[in-house]
Amino acid sequence: MERLFRFTEHGTTPRREMVAGLTTFLTMAYIIVINPQIMAAAGLDAGAAFVATCLAAAIGCALMGLLANYPIALAPGMGLNAYFAFAVVGGMGVSWQVGLGAVFLSGVIFLLVSLAGFRQWLINGIPLSLKLGMAAGIGFFLGLIGLKNLGLVVAHPATYVAMGKISDTPVLLGCAGFVLIAGLGARRVPGGIVLGILLTALAGVPFGLTHFNGFISTPPSLAPTFLQMDLAGAISLGLAGIVFTFFMVDLLDNAGTLIATTHRAGLMRPDGSVPRLGRALMADSGGAMIGAILGTSNTVSYVESVAGIQAGGRTGLTSLTVGVLFLLALFLAPLAAAIPAFATAPALIYVACLMAHSLKALPWEDSTEYLPAILGAMAMPFTFSIATGIGLGFIAYVAIKTVAGRARDVHGAVWLLAALSAVKFSLD
Repeated sequence: MERLFRFTEHGTTPRREMVAGLTTFLTMAYIIVINPQIMAAAGLDAGAAFVATCLAAAIGCALMGLLANYPIALAPGMGLNAYFAFAVVGGMGVSWQVGLGAVFLSGVIFLLVSLAGFRQWLINGIPLSLKLGMAAGIGFFLGLIGLKNLGLVVAHPATYVAMGKISDTPVLLGCAGFVLIAGLGARRVPGGIVLGILLTALAGVPFGLTHFNGFISTPPSLAPTFLQMDLAGAISLGLAGIVFTFFMVDLLDNAGTLIATTHRAGLMRPDGSVPRLGRALMADSGGAMIGAILGTSNTVSYVESVAGIQAGGRTGLTSLTVGVLFLLALFLAPLAAAIPAFATAPALIYVACLMAHSLKALPWEDSTEYLPAILGAMAMPFTFSIATGIGLGFIAYVAIKTVAGRARDVHGAVWLLAALSAVKFSLD
Protein backbone atom coordinates (compact mmCIF):
# COMPACT_ATOMS: atom_id res chain seq x y z
CA MET A 1 0.00 0.00 0.00
CA GLU A 2 2.90 2.35 0.74
CA ARG A 3 4.36 1.75 -2.74
CA LEU A 4 0.97 2.23 -4.37
CA PHE A 5 -0.30 5.29 -2.49
CA ARG A 6 2.96 6.81 -1.09
CA PHE A 7 1.56 7.74 2.33
CA THR A 8 4.90 8.97 3.69
CA GLU A 9 5.49 11.27 0.73
CA HIS A 10 2.07 12.85 1.23
CA GLY A 11 2.37 13.09 5.02
CA THR A 12 -0.61 10.88 5.78
CA THR A 13 -1.57 7.45 7.14
CA PRO A 14 -3.93 4.68 5.99
CA ARG A 15 -6.26 5.36 8.93
CA ARG A 16 -6.48 9.07 8.10
CA GLU A 17 -7.16 8.25 4.45
CA MET A 18 -10.02 5.90 5.34
CA VAL A 19 -11.54 8.46 7.73
CA ALA A 20 -11.31 11.00 4.92
CA GLY A 21 -13.04 8.55 2.58
CA LEU A 22 -15.87 8.09 5.06
CA THR A 23 -16.16 11.88 5.33
CA THR A 24 -16.43 12.33 1.58
CA PHE A 25 -18.93 9.49 1.28
CA LEU A 26 -21.24 10.95 3.92
CA THR A 27 -21.27 14.35 2.21
CA MET A 28 -22.15 12.88 -1.20
CA ALA A 29 -24.32 9.93 -0.14
CA TYR A 30 -27.38 12.01 -1.04
CA ILE A 31 -26.78 11.05 -4.69
CA ILE A 32 -27.85 7.49 -3.82
CA VAL A 33 -31.34 8.79 -3.13
CA ILE A 34 -31.60 11.74 -5.53
CA ASN A 35 -30.14 10.30 -8.74
CA PRO A 36 -32.51 7.30 -8.98
CA GLN A 37 -35.44 9.70 -8.53
CA ILE A 38 -34.23 11.92 -11.38
CA MET A 39 -33.52 8.92 -13.61
CA ALA A 40 -36.99 7.56 -12.84
CA ALA A 41 -38.45 10.87 -14.04
CA ALA A 42 -36.82 10.09 -17.40
CA GLY A 43 -38.48 6.67 -17.51
CA LEU A 44 -35.70 4.46 -16.14
CA ASP A 45 -36.44 1.79 -13.55
CA ALA A 46 -35.75 3.40 -10.15
CA GLY A 47 -34.34 0.23 -8.58
CA ALA A 48 -31.96 -0.38 -11.47
CA ALA A 49 -30.95 3.29 -11.42
CA PHE A 50 -30.11 2.95 -7.70
CA VAL A 51 -27.78 0.03 -8.42
CA ALA A 52 -26.30 1.82 -11.44
CA THR A 53 -25.61 4.89 -9.28
CA CYS A 54 -23.75 2.89 -6.64
CA LEU A 55 -21.77 0.80 -9.13
CA ALA A 56 -20.84 3.75 -11.36
CA ALA A 57 -19.61 5.65 -8.30
CA ALA A 58 -17.65 2.67 -6.98
CA ILE A 59 -15.91 1.98 -10.31
CA GLY A 60 -15.20 5.66 -10.92
CA CYS A 61 -13.68 6.10 -7.46
CA ALA A 62 -11.52 3.01 -7.98
CA LEU A 63 -10.26 4.35 -11.31
CA MET A 64 -9.35 7.72 -9.78
CA GLY A 65 -7.68 6.17 -6.76
CA LEU A 66 -5.66 3.52 -8.59
CA LEU A 67 -4.81 5.40 -11.80
CA ALA A 68 -4.19 8.93 -10.50
CA ASN A 69 -3.70 8.42 -6.73
CA TYR A 70 -5.98 11.39 -6.00
CA PRO A 71 -8.42 11.69 -3.06
CA ILE A 72 -11.23 12.62 -5.47
CA ALA A 73 -14.50 10.69 -5.54
CA LEU A 74 -16.71 10.20 -8.59
CA ALA A 75 -20.45 9.62 -8.93
CA PRO A 76 -23.28 10.53 -11.34
CA GLY A 77 -23.21 14.32 -11.54
CA MET A 78 -25.90 16.63 -10.29
CA GLY A 79 -26.89 19.03 -13.05
CA LEU A 80 -25.95 16.62 -15.80
CA ASN A 81 -28.59 14.17 -14.54
CA ALA A 82 -31.20 16.95 -14.53
CA TYR A 83 -30.18 17.98 -18.07
CA PHE A 84 -30.47 14.33 -19.16
CA ALA A 85 -33.88 13.77 -17.58
CA PHE A 86 -35.67 17.07 -18.04
CA ALA A 87 -34.03 18.72 -21.07
CA VAL A 88 -33.00 15.81 -23.31
CA VAL A 89 -35.61 13.15 -22.49
CA GLY A 90 -38.44 15.31 -21.17
CA GLY A 91 -37.94 18.46 -23.23
CA MET A 92 -36.73 17.06 -26.58
CA GLY A 93 -38.72 13.85 -26.50
CA VAL A 94 -35.62 11.66 -26.90
CA SER A 95 -35.90 8.16 -25.42
CA TRP A 96 -33.77 7.49 -22.35
CA GLN A 97 -31.98 4.72 -24.26
CA VAL A 98 -30.88 7.18 -26.96
CA GLY A 99 -30.01 9.69 -24.24
CA LEU A 100 -27.68 7.16 -22.63
CA GLY A 101 -26.14 6.60 -26.05
CA ALA A 102 -25.38 10.33 -26.26
CA VAL A 103 -23.82 10.20 -22.80
CA PHE A 104 -21.60 7.30 -23.90
CA LEU A 105 -20.50 9.11 -27.06
CA SER A 106 -19.57 12.21 -25.05
CA GLY A 107 -17.47 9.94 -22.81
CA VAL A 108 -15.72 8.46 -25.84
CA ILE A 109 -14.83 11.94 -27.12
CA PHE A 110 -13.68 12.82 -23.61
CA LEU A 111 -11.37 9.78 -23.53
CA LEU A 112 -9.95 10.42 -27.00
CA VAL A 113 -8.96 14.02 -26.26
CA SER A 114 -7.51 12.85 -22.94
CA LEU A 115 -5.35 10.17 -24.57
CA ALA A 116 -4.18 12.69 -27.16
CA GLY A 117 -3.02 15.02 -24.42
CA PHE A 118 -5.30 17.74 -25.77
CA ARG A 119 -7.29 18.09 -22.59
CA GLN A 120 -4.11 18.39 -20.53
CA TRP A 121 -3.06 21.25 -22.79
CA LEU A 122 -6.44 22.88 -22.21
CA ILE A 123 -6.41 22.63 -18.41
CA ASN A 124 -2.74 23.48 -17.93
CA GLY A 125 -3.25 26.52 -20.19
CA ILE A 126 -5.83 28.02 -17.84
CA PRO A 127 -4.18 30.90 -15.90
CA LEU A 128 -3.72 30.55 -12.17
CA SER A 129 -6.11 33.44 -11.46
CA LEU A 130 -9.01 31.65 -13.17
CA LYS A 131 -8.12 28.42 -11.38
CA LEU A 132 -8.22 30.21 -8.03
CA GLY A 133 -11.55 31.78 -8.99
CA MET A 134 -12.90 28.34 -9.93
CA ALA A 135 -11.90 26.94 -6.54
CA ALA A 136 -13.65 29.77 -4.68
CA GLY A 137 -16.66 29.71 -7.00
CA ILE A 138 -17.18 26.00 -6.55
CA GLY A 139 -16.97 26.65 -2.82
CA PHE A 140 -19.70 29.29 -3.11
CA PHE A 141 -21.79 26.89 -5.19
CA LEU A 142 -21.29 24.20 -2.57
CA GLY A 143 -22.24 26.67 0.14
CA LEU A 144 -25.49 27.54 -1.62
CA ILE A 145 -26.35 23.84 -1.88
CA GLY A 146 -25.61 23.44 1.82
CA LEU A 147 -27.71 26.46 2.80
CA LYS A 148 -30.54 25.20 0.58
CA ASN A 149 -30.39 21.66 1.99
CA LEU A 150 -30.37 23.12 5.48
CA GLY A 151 -33.46 25.22 4.78
CA LEU A 152 -31.69 28.46 5.63
CA VAL A 153 -32.08 29.67 2.03
CA VAL A 154 -35.41 29.20 0.21
CA ALA A 155 -36.90 30.25 -3.12
CA HIS A 156 -38.80 33.54 -3.36
CA PRO A 157 -40.85 34.78 -6.35
CA ALA A 158 -39.75 38.41 -6.00
CA THR A 159 -36.20 38.25 -4.64
CA TYR A 160 -35.36 34.79 -6.08
CA VAL A 161 -33.89 33.68 -2.75
CA ALA A 162 -34.83 34.51 0.83
CA MET A 163 -34.08 33.38 4.34
CA GLY A 164 -35.90 30.27 5.53
CA LYS A 165 -37.60 29.84 8.87
CA ILE A 166 -34.66 29.68 11.24
CA SER A 167 -36.86 28.56 14.14
CA ASP A 168 -37.59 25.24 12.40
CA THR A 169 -35.99 22.33 14.24
CA PRO A 170 -33.97 20.98 11.25
CA VAL A 171 -32.50 24.43 10.63
CA LEU A 172 -31.55 24.84 14.29
CA LEU A 173 -29.98 21.38 14.40
CA GLY A 174 -28.06 22.08 11.21
CA CYS A 175 -26.78 25.42 12.54
CA ALA A 176 -25.66 23.67 15.73
CA GLY A 177 -23.97 21.03 13.55
CA PHE A 178 -22.04 23.72 11.69
CA VAL A 179 -20.82 25.28 14.95
CA LEU A 180 -19.82 21.81 16.16
CA ILE A 181 -17.90 20.99 12.98
CA ALA A 182 -16.21 24.40 12.97
CA GLY A 183 -15.22 24.01 16.62
CA LEU A 184 -13.85 20.51 16.08
CA GLY A 185 -11.96 21.79 13.05
CA ALA A 186 -10.40 24.60 15.07
CA ARG A 187 -9.30 22.02 17.64
CA ARG A 188 -7.92 19.88 14.79
CA VAL A 189 -9.92 16.86 15.94
CA PRO A 190 -9.34 13.96 13.47
CA GLY A 191 -12.56 13.03 11.67
CA GLY A 192 -14.30 16.10 13.10
CA ILE A 193 -16.50 16.51 10.02
CA VAL A 194 -17.71 12.89 10.17
CA LEU A 195 -18.31 13.18 13.90
CA GLY A 196 -20.28 16.39 13.38
CA ILE A 197 -22.45 14.80 10.67
CA LEU A 198 -23.22 11.71 12.75
CA LEU A 199 -23.96 13.65 15.96
CA THR A 200 -26.22 16.06 14.06
CA ALA A 201 -28.10 13.13 12.51
CA LEU A 202 -28.48 11.44 15.90
CA ALA A 203 -29.79 14.69 17.38
CA GLY A 204 -32.69 14.48 14.96
CA VAL A 205 -33.90 11.11 16.30
CA PRO A 206 -35.85 12.48 19.33
CA PHE A 207 -37.63 14.96 17.05
CA GLY A 208 -38.60 12.31 14.53
CA LEU A 209 -36.35 13.87 11.87
CA THR A 210 -33.92 10.96 11.53
CA HIS A 211 -35.43 7.58 10.82
CA PHE A 212 -33.66 4.23 10.72
CA ASN A 213 -35.85 1.86 8.70
CA GLY A 214 -33.66 -1.20 8.88
CA PHE A 215 -30.04 -1.61 7.90
CA ILE A 216 -29.72 -4.31 5.23
CA SER A 217 -31.62 -4.86 1.98
CA THR A 218 -31.07 -6.94 -1.16
CA PRO A 219 -29.98 -4.83 -4.15
CA PRO A 220 -32.56 -4.53 -6.94
CA SER A 221 -31.86 -5.94 -10.41
CA LEU A 222 -29.68 -3.92 -12.80
CA ALA A 223 -31.12 -5.69 -15.87
CA PRO A 224 -33.68 -2.97 -16.86
CA THR A 225 -30.89 -0.44 -17.57
CA PHE A 226 -27.67 -2.44 -18.08
CA LEU A 227 -26.39 -2.09 -21.69
CA GLN A 228 -29.68 -0.54 -22.75
CA MET A 229 -28.07 2.52 -24.36
CA ASP A 230 -28.96 3.06 -28.02
CA LEU A 231 -25.77 4.16 -29.81
CA ALA A 232 -27.25 3.74 -33.28
CA GLY A 233 -30.19 5.94 -32.34
CA ALA A 234 -27.93 8.60 -30.89
CA ILE A 235 -25.87 8.70 -34.09
CA SER A 236 -28.76 8.47 -36.55
CA LEU A 237 -30.73 11.24 -34.88
CA GLY A 238 -27.79 13.56 -35.27
CA LEU A 239 -27.66 14.55 -31.61
CA ALA A 240 -24.46 16.53 -32.11
CA GLY A 241 -25.73 19.42 -30.01
CA ILE A 242 -26.66 17.14 -27.10
CA VAL A 243 -23.37 15.23 -27.24
CA PHE A 244 -21.46 18.53 -27.39
CA THR A 245 -23.34 19.87 -24.36
CA PHE A 246 -22.65 16.70 -22.36
CA PHE A 247 -18.98 16.93 -23.37
CA MET A 248 -18.59 20.64 -22.54
CA VAL A 249 -20.36 20.47 -19.19
CA ASP A 250 -18.42 17.32 -18.30
CA LEU A 251 -15.14 18.98 -19.32
CA LEU A 252 -15.74 22.21 -17.42
CA ASP A 253 -17.23 20.59 -14.32
CA ASN A 254 -14.42 18.04 -14.07
CA ALA A 255 -11.72 20.62 -14.78
CA GLY A 256 -13.10 22.98 -12.15
CA THR A 257 -13.50 20.25 -9.55
CA LEU A 258 -10.05 18.82 -10.26
CA ILE A 259 -8.48 22.26 -9.90
CA ALA A 260 -10.40 23.09 -6.73
CA THR A 261 -9.67 19.80 -4.99
CA THR A 262 -5.98 19.60 -5.90
CA HIS A 263 -5.49 23.20 -4.81
CA ARG A 264 -7.20 22.55 -1.47
CA ALA A 265 -5.14 19.38 -0.94
CA GLY A 266 -1.89 21.22 -1.68
CA LEU A 267 -1.23 18.93 -4.66
CA MET A 268 -1.20 21.67 -7.30
CA ARG A 269 2.24 22.83 -8.49
CA PRO A 270 3.33 26.45 -7.82
CA ASP A 271 2.71 27.36 -11.47
CA GLY A 272 -0.88 26.17 -11.24
CA SER A 273 -0.44 22.93 -13.21
CA VAL A 274 -1.85 19.65 -11.94
CA PRO A 275 0.44 16.60 -11.62
CA ARG A 276 -0.75 13.24 -13.04
CA LEU A 277 -3.44 15.19 -14.87
CA GLY A 278 -3.65 12.74 -17.76
CA ARG A 279 -4.45 9.82 -15.48
CA ALA A 280 -7.09 11.81 -13.60
CA LEU A 281 -8.73 12.82 -16.87
CA MET A 282 -8.78 9.22 -18.07
CA ALA A 283 -10.57 8.23 -14.87
CA ASP A 284 -13.12 11.02 -15.42
CA SER A 285 -13.80 10.10 -19.04
CA GLY A 286 -13.97 6.40 -18.19
CA GLY A 287 -16.53 7.22 -15.52
CA ALA A 288 -18.82 8.89 -18.06
CA MET A 289 -18.75 5.83 -20.31
CA ILE A 290 -19.29 3.41 -17.43
CA GLY A 291 -22.29 5.39 -16.21
CA ALA A 292 -23.97 5.09 -19.61
CA ILE A 293 -23.26 1.34 -19.79
CA LEU A 294 -24.78 0.75 -16.35
CA GLY A 295 -27.76 3.03 -16.88
CA THR A 296 -27.18 6.52 -15.52
CA SER A 297 -26.00 9.92 -16.70
CA ASN A 298 -22.38 11.14 -16.70
CA THR A 299 -20.19 10.09 -13.78
CA VAL A 300 -18.04 13.06 -12.74
CA SER A 301 -15.56 14.16 -10.07
CA TYR A 302 -17.37 15.44 -6.98
CA VAL A 303 -16.56 18.74 -5.34
CA GLU A 304 -17.68 17.18 -2.04
CA SER A 305 -14.30 15.43 -2.14
CA VAL A 306 -12.96 18.59 -0.52
CA ALA A 307 -14.67 17.50 2.70
CA GLY A 308 -12.50 14.38 2.77
CA ILE A 309 -9.44 16.41 1.82
CA GLN A 310 -10.12 18.73 4.74
CA ALA A 311 -10.32 15.61 6.94
CA GLY A 312 -6.78 14.71 5.86
CA GLY A 313 -7.21 12.75 2.62
CA ARG A 314 -4.24 13.11 0.28
CA THR A 315 -4.01 9.85 -1.71
CA GLY A 316 -6.07 7.48 -3.80
CA LEU A 317 -6.90 5.37 -0.75
CA THR A 318 -9.44 8.05 0.15
CA SER A 319 -11.31 7.65 -3.15
CA LEU A 320 -10.92 3.88 -3.00
CA THR A 321 -12.55 3.93 0.44
CA VAL A 322 -15.44 5.95 -0.99
CA GLY A 323 -15.81 3.34 -3.73
CA VAL A 324 -15.98 0.49 -1.22
CA LEU A 325 -18.61 2.38 0.77
CA PHE A 326 -20.71 2.82 -2.37
CA LEU A 327 -20.53 -0.95 -2.88
CA LEU A 328 -21.62 -1.49 0.72
CA ALA A 329 -24.42 1.00 0.12
CA LEU A 330 -25.91 -1.52 -2.30
CA PHE A 331 -26.76 -3.62 0.74
CA LEU A 332 -27.03 -0.84 3.32
CA ALA A 333 -29.28 1.48 1.38
CA PRO A 334 -31.67 2.12 4.31
CA LEU A 335 -28.76 3.17 6.54
CA ALA A 336 -27.20 5.43 3.90
CA ALA A 337 -30.55 7.04 3.20
CA ALA A 338 -31.11 7.64 6.93
CA ILE A 339 -28.55 10.51 7.05
CA PRO A 340 -30.82 13.54 6.54
CA ALA A 341 -29.91 16.61 4.52
CA PHE A 342 -29.78 18.86 7.58
CA ALA A 343 -26.95 16.68 8.95
CA THR A 344 -24.73 16.82 5.84
CA ALA A 345 -25.52 20.45 4.96
CA PRO A 346 -23.33 21.88 7.77
CA ALA A 347 -20.32 20.00 6.38
CA LEU A 348 -20.91 21.46 2.92
CA ILE A 349 -21.18 25.00 4.33
CA TYR A 350 -18.04 24.52 6.43
CA VAL A 351 -16.04 23.30 3.43
CA ALA A 352 -17.39 26.18 1.32
CA CYS A 353 -16.00 28.66 3.83
CA LEU A 354 -12.61 26.99 3.68
CA MET A 355 -12.53 27.06 -0.12
CA ALA A 356 -13.00 30.82 -0.17
CA HIS A 357 -9.43 31.02 1.12
CA SER A 358 -8.13 30.62 -2.44
CA LEU A 359 -9.19 34.21 -3.22
CA LYS A 360 -6.35 35.40 -0.99
CA ALA A 361 -3.82 34.29 -3.62
CA LEU A 362 -5.38 36.26 -6.49
CA PRO A 363 -3.16 38.94 -8.08
CA TRP A 364 -5.22 41.85 -6.73
CA GLU A 365 -2.90 44.39 -8.32
CA ASP A 366 -3.97 43.29 -11.84
CA SER A 367 -7.65 43.87 -12.61
CA THR A 368 -7.42 41.92 -15.88
CA GLU A 369 -6.66 38.83 -13.80
CA TYR A 370 -8.87 39.12 -10.74
CA LEU A 371 -12.03 40.57 -12.35
CA PRO A 372 -12.71 37.54 -14.63
CA ALA A 373 -11.92 35.20 -11.73
CA ILE A 374 -14.39 36.97 -9.41
CA LEU A 375 -17.04 37.19 -12.13
CA GLY A 376 -16.82 33.45 -12.77
CA ALA A 377 -16.88 32.70 -9.05
CA MET A 378 -20.00 34.83 -8.52
CA ALA A 379 -21.79 33.34 -11.51
CA MET A 380 -21.54 29.75 -10.25
CA PRO A 381 -23.95 30.04 -7.30
CA PHE A 382 -26.17 32.69 -8.92
CA THR A 383 -26.71 30.62 -12.09
CA PHE A 384 -26.62 27.38 -10.08
CA SER A 385 -24.13 25.99 -12.57
CA ILE A 386 -20.40 25.37 -12.21
CA ALA A 387 -20.00 25.07 -15.97
CA THR A 388 -21.75 28.41 -16.63
CA GLY A 389 -19.55 30.25 -14.14
CA ILE A 390 -16.39 28.77 -15.61
CA GLY A 391 -17.50 29.56 -19.16
CA LEU A 392 -18.31 33.18 -18.30
CA GLY A 393 -14.92 33.48 -16.60
CA PHE A 394 -13.16 32.39 -19.80
CA ILE A 395 -15.14 34.78 -21.97
CA ALA A 396 -14.60 37.69 -19.58
CA TYR A 397 -10.86 36.93 -19.37
CA VAL A 398 -10.42 37.07 -23.16
CA ALA A 399 -12.62 40.15 -23.55
CA ILE A 400 -10.99 42.18 -20.75
CA LYS A 401 -7.45 41.26 -21.82
CA THR A 402 -8.26 42.23 -25.42
CA VAL A 403 -9.78 45.60 -24.53
CA ALA A 404 -6.83 46.28 -22.22
CA GLY A 405 -4.47 45.71 -25.15
CA ARG A 406 -3.01 42.52 -23.68
CA ALA A 407 -4.51 39.89 -25.97
CA ARG A 408 -1.08 38.34 -26.47
CA ASP A 409 -1.06 37.36 -22.78
CA VAL A 410 -3.99 34.98 -23.33
CA HIS A 411 -3.02 31.32 -23.78
CA GLY A 412 -4.40 29.55 -26.83
CA ALA A 413 -6.31 27.15 -24.58
CA VAL A 414 -8.23 30.03 -23.01
CA TRP A 415 -9.13 31.42 -26.43
CA LEU A 416 -10.45 27.99 -27.43
CA LEU A 417 -12.40 27.45 -24.20
CA ALA A 418 -13.90 30.93 -24.42
CA ALA A 419 -15.03 30.23 -27.99
CA LEU A 420 -16.50 26.84 -27.05
CA SER A 421 -18.27 28.40 -24.06
CA ALA A 422 -19.78 31.05 -26.31
CA VAL A 423 -20.98 28.34 -28.70
CA LYS A 424 -22.50 26.38 -25.81
CA PHE A 425 -24.32 29.46 -24.49
CA SER A 426 -25.71 30.13 -27.96
CA LEU A 427 -27.12 26.57 -28.09
CA ASP A 428 -28.78 26.78 -24.67
